[in-house]
Amino acid sequence: MTEDAKARLDKVSANIARAAKLSGRRADDIQLIAISKTHHAPAIRPLLEAGHRRFGENRVQEAQAKWPGLRAEFPDVELHLVGQLQSNKAEDAVALFDAIHSVDRPSLVSALAKAQQKTGRHPVCFIQVNIGDEPQKGGCPIKDLPDLIKEARSADLDLAGLMAVPPADLEAAPYFALLAKLARDHGLKGLSMGMTGDYETAVKLGATHVRIGSALFGARG
Repeated sequence: MTEDAKARLDKVSANIARAAKLSGRRADDIQLIAISKTHHAPAIRPLLEAGHRRFGENRVQEAQAKWPGLRAEFPDVELHLVGQLQSNKAEDAVALFDAIHSVDRPSLVSALAKAQQKTGRHPVCFIQVNIGDEPQKGGCPIKDLPDLIKEARSADLDLAGLMAVPPADLEAAPYFALLAKLARDHGLKGLSMGMTGDYETAVKLGATHVRIGSALFGARG
């Protein structure tokens, strides 16, 4: 099973490297986040044994249940929260995660700032943008982005960049390009965008963090 995990990891890494080269970038500038949500420790371990150390989870409670034990064995693991975060879970998230990709409202900025002061931890943060203006999705509306960025900076969050999930079943490239423009306009370098179906396009358009699930873990049954 470890060999299968290594083969999948090598394939995704090679695809990222090729896309980076085509766009005049270095593969080392793109961070691969293995999305391990809904996967239990036995399914995650082969990727850890293959040498991968950067993982993403959707829910604080799920991550709390499985990662402390794995981190005891692999202390250099880097954990990213990529799912929606309730303000009342901010302290738990700050204590557990090294990066939070779903900052999307002023109340969460305030909660994270308080959690940072209490815990002394400062995870890297991305503002999630509702790039397709979809009412069912989380994320800051584009029109509110300047104010939220200002609030995050004033609150001393370690603001690295922007994150978005384009609308399903539409060409992702225009949305990736828009997110990249918004980041440039606000002096942000980080771009958390691209998943299994579109990560190569995302890399070509400037992604610094890609969030890959099924291409690394296999399709869910």
